[in-house]
Amino acid sequence: MTDHYANYKELKFNRPGKGILEVIMSNPGKLNSLDRNGHRELAEVWLDIDKDDDTSVVLLRGDGGTFSSGGDMNLVEEMIENWEDRARSWKEARDLVYNVINCSKPVVSAIENVAVGAGLAAAMVSDITVAGRTARIIDGHTRLGVAAGDGSAIIWPLLCGMAKAKYYLLLCDPVTGEDAEKMGLVSVCADDDKVVETALGICEKLARGAPSAIRMTKYALNNWMRMAGPTFDASMALEMLGFTGPEVREGLSALREKRKPEFDPKSPI
Repeated sequence: MTDHYANYKELKFNRPGKGILEVIMSNPGKLNSLDRNGHRELAEVWLDIDKDDDTSVVLLRGDGGTFSSGGDMNLVEEMIENWEDRARSWKEARDLVYNVINCSKPVVSAIENVAVGAGLAAAMVSDITVAGRTARIIDGHTRLGVAAGDGSAIIWPLLCGMAKAKYYLLLCDPVTGEDAEKMGLVSVCADDDKVVETALGICEKLARGAPSAIRMTKYALNNWMRMAGPTFDASMALEMLGFTGPEVREGLSALREKRKPEFDPKSPI
């Protein structure tokens, strides 16, 4: 692997074919959740990929047959308790979305098993998404007790329409890969044991294509998301505001205790 990625510790890299770079979220035994360092690396890696002349297309996936369960509980607790951690996470979450959007190289995501949180954000704003038939896509924010940020406010309505976006973002109901394809939330649905193979096949086609034409097409299409920048910024600010309130504390406790949260029905908002 080139020196572009020598300093990364939480992400793994592989070259499965000419011009193709695999970025692999890896946290064995923890559903590839992202800790403080993993969250930072997933935000920053796209800047190095953009400068990597050996890479024409990126395959983003999780290790061991699972995509990612999002930020780990320690990271969430840090954001609740500490302003500096909250500010850092806000900047990284903002950069993650914008860096994938602005990365000149096409990004293909292979969603297996479960996809939540920051990992899901990267997948949703990637250029082509392949999901396993029984994969579970869950935004998860309101279940935790914070507003839906991480790019969901700009990309879900574009992909599946406002009615479906509101339903799934407000309720945090899971979407299977099969249903996600039917509603336009992902590009392709594949059998669970063929997800990475299918995504790699798409990467190979992209790597053989006209690179400038593909990159310019991506740039133009992503202006739809750039135009929604104020919506994204508002959603991120409201999410971070939620980390200062009582609902996220109950949401985190419920996750740790593996129970349903019991939120106070009264709200000052």
